[in-house]
Amino acid sequence: MKALFIGGTGLISSAASNLAVKQGFDLYLLNRGNRDRFVPEGATVLRGDINNKEEMQALLEDKHFDAVVNWIVFKPEEIERDIQLFEGKTNQYIFISTVATYQRPPSYYIFDESAPQHNPGWDYAVDKIACEQRLMKAYRETGFPATIVRPSHTYGETTIPFAITSGAHPWTLIDRIRKGKKIIVPGDGTSLWTITHNTDFAKGLVGLLGNTQTLGQAFHITSDEVKTWDQYLTAIGQAVGIKPKVIHMTSECISLFLPEFKAGLFGDASYSYVVDNRKIKAFVPGYHATMNFEHGIRQSIAYFRAHPELQTIDEDLDAKMDKMIAAYEEFLSSI
Repeated sequence: MKALFIGGTGLISSAASNLAVKQGFDLYLLNRGNRDRFVPEGATVLRGDINNKEEMQALLEDKHFDAVVNWIVFKPEEIERDIQLFEGKTNQYIFISTVATYQRPPSYYIFDESAPQHNPGWDYAVDKIACEQRLMKAYRETGFPATIVRPSHTYGETTIPFAITSGAHPWTLIDRIRKGKKIIVPGDGTSLWTITHNTDFAKGLVGLLGNTQTLGQAFHITSDEVKTWDQYLTAIGQAVGIKPKVIHMTSECISLFLPEFKAGLFGDASYSYVVDNRKIKAFVPGYHATMNFEHGIRQSIAYFRAHPELQTIDEDLDAKMDKMIAAYEEFLSSI
């Protein structure tokens, strides 16, 4: 079976690329060659820029794929581009959306794929919803072979996930723990949250490839493991070997000091919800997330320890955290 991944070397997609090759897919990766070290042996790299229409038409002229997955679509105009490029070129086009499209705040604590999609406070979610709507319109009107996949908060060995941390410099969180600095946790730390390992997500995604019964449908692919933010932080501390010092703050307070986190907090991380994975399990028999967070985060910490060049610190964010914690504790002491 021939599959094309647009991207395919990122945090989520690299695990799916590896698994697809292991399962015997004839895998092609379309990218500009910036992350070749993550290309699995056996995959074929197509050099190109998805935004260059003439280049892409020439590259795809004599090609047809059983499945195409675009990992890097964020705007509806990008969906429009892909509809034009891949009409007649594939039997299945998979759009990587997000569970952040679901209603926030949730009116019901369990989400399945039929949950309302409404998250107006976060542009990222708004744009993903628009992408889904345009894709389903194409499916209804012209039969464009669309499938939608919604990941949740997903991590791998190159990341250290948490609610308030640096995406570009994940070691910042560990550095704070090691130095005995307090770690900011939204709310009272009891919000329920699901974090999924990329190797588990890959099982579901690869299991959908080439399955034309999925056309016109949406699937979320997450772990069934649910923990509170306090529990996740405890597990990170155990992996490091140091008990983290915790300070709880409301999302409103965090957003005043760190406005860059506001959309993600109020659009996602502040709310408790549980994801119902029965649909992906029905379409991919045997799908089950097996990497618990305690095991997965130890792999991540081990990876960073083996690669000291990755142990970079977001000095600006670290200083802001120190400042906001000092101000917050001064306020509390004045009450």
